[in-house]
Amino acid sequence: MIVLNDEHHGWVLLEENGWLYLDVLCNHSAVDYMFLLRLDEKEVELWRVRGPAYLDDLAYRIHYSAPGVQSSRSLYKARSLVMTAERDRASEAIRRHRLAG
Repeated sequence: MIVLNDEHHGWVLLEENGWLYLDVLCNHSAVDYMFLLRLDEKEVELWRVRGPAYLDDLAYRIHYSAPGVQSSRSLYKARSLVMTAERDRASEAIRRHRLAG
């Protein structure tokens, strides 16, 4: 997995084997967490047309839907890759990217 774009205070766009992933910083009250999902075809197309501005908007919608909150009814919750091997690979890719500067 590699980092394509790193917006340190909001989201990270990653790629692996042709798939695009968005890792979004969410914070609710005293809890901060990263929420990882794989972009679907429509989201990839919108990103190609609108660029990072689309990902800013998508990250905002994900954050405010509170997908990591247990009682949340977020549309993104079912797409969570938080407890997966993808999460581990994304975290490692982000760590390597940030260490490299």
